Amino acid sequence: MIPLCESNWLMVSRVVVFGSSCFSCSFGSFAVIVPPLGARGLMSYWENRYTTNETGWDVGEITTPLKNYIDQINDKNLKILIPGAGNGYEFDYFISLGFTNVYVIDIAKQPIENLKQKHLNLSTDYFIHDDFFSLNKKFDLILEQTFFCAVNPKLRKDYVDKMHDLLNHKGKLVGLLFDFPLTSEGPPFGGSEQEYLNLFSNHFEIKTLEKCYNSIKPRHGKELFINFIKK
Repeated sequence: MIPLCESNWLMVSRVVVFGSSCFSCSFGSFAVIVPPLGARGLMSYWENRYTTNETGWDVGEITTPLKNYIDQINDKNLKILIPGAGNGYEFDYFISLGFTNVYVIDIAKQPIENLKQKHLNLSTDYFIHDDFFSLNKKFDLILEQTFFCAVNPKLRKDYVDKMHDLLNHKGKLVGLLFDFPLTSEGPPFGGSEQEYLNLFSNHFEIKTLEKCYNSIKPRHGKELFINFIKK
């Protein structure tokens, strides 16, 4: 999964948007480091974040906006992807509701192996340790949660193209995007409603792009809920 603090990784000791409640980051001092572009470097980067437990984005459970959306899905046979799944709370929730065709992918091996051990009754095919941009499958729904904001901003157009490629006709990209200014510091990397409109509109019908009304408290006012349909 992904990011640390909203603004920087320097002497990080302030309230952040990634906790399950307001809490101070206590990860020590970090230089501002943009995740590398190459798959090998990315794999090492994120694996190290899990190994050293630098996972300030992890709130320990599925967040309210995604839970409420999932509760409205009737077809439990939809083919679903959760990219940058991390510890997979969304995956756990889907499975608990009886969904039968949910996949997770993460470039870090540790969280994928942990999910496999939690769901030994499921085929290992559903647990993919690989680079998202190398994936070659088709899905009806892709769930976005702190993945886009962790991708190097130079790859944002590639992200949109890949999402479009992975979705079936009229497939949906649904989830949350952060709503704060994009700077050179991150992850997480921010963005704005207008930026997202410009980025996604050529490939997707913008069904929903609006302020999220039910964000968890630390992220209140900093999230946009999206529902984009593949053109």
